[in-house]
Amino acid sequence: MRRYRHTFTVKANKQAVADFHSHSSSMASITPPPVIVQMHKAPENLGENSEMEFTLWLGFLPIRWLASIEDISPTGFTDRQIRGPFKEWSHRHTYIPIDEKHTEIIDEISFSLKAGLYWGLIGWGMATSLPLLFAYRAWKTRRILKS
Repeated sequence: MRRYRHTFTVKANKQAVADFHSHSSSMASITPPPVIVQMHKAPENLGENSEMEFTLWLGFLPIRWLASIEDISPTGFTDRQIRGPFKEWSHRHTYIPIDEKHTEIIDEISFSLKAGLYWGLIGWGMATSLPLLFAYRAWKTRRILKS
């Protein structure tokens, strides 16, 4: 099992951060170009055991994904891949209040790659791009929550 962790701070209280992440549309709004998120099925407001079915378009390459939202608490939630490009994928979002106007967001991902040349390469490419992906997500989340 491989792990990735990214931490950043936003100028917003914990409730604003939690509210933002509770909307299924937030995923597309913080996904960097040139990746396009095509949502197929998801509730507007995510709750325990909600499922999100979507396609990540990496140029002409479609990556279908089904994720389950689990372990929702006042300090975050986990999205777990049910079906998708990885053998296993679990992403914990944690929100820690620093003060009344600032929150630390921690993204912790555990994953393992699928066997085989095609999915192995796709997963490896996605895994190696995690630092860039989460740097963009931090920048975009700060911009959205600031306004």
